[in-house]
Amino acid sequence: QVQLVESGGGLVQAGGSLRLSCAASGRTFSSYAMGWFRQAPGKEREFVATISWSGGITYYADSVKGRFTISRDNAKNTVYLQMNSLKPEDTAVYFCAAREWSYSYYASEYDYWGQGTQVTVSS
Repeated sequence: QVQLVESGGGLVQAGGSLRLSCAASGRTFSSYAMGWFRQAPGKEREFVATISWSGGITYYADSVKGRFTISRDNAKNTVYLQMNSLKPEDTAVYFCAAREWSYSYYASEYDYWGQGTQVTVSS
């Protein structure tokens, strides 16, 4: 079983930046692809970014491309989401997720989830 704990959320003005962290437990962290998803009130959970187990391949939702960067440090068992140029529409609970080997755009294909961290962007 893999445990994931997100941190780094908070309140920020539009145009500001935040860095989310996701700390993972387990001996096989390096074999897991990781993803970030978000969910706003009354809306479905949506894909934000994903990164391969090696860190060499990343993909982003069009809405965050050029503003957000996903990265990982396998030695620290941690994945990050650097969020720049934040917009009010980025406001949501952000979830870290893990799945074995291959990266994915789809929440249904992830096996493990963190509890989420709130990001609020004011106008």
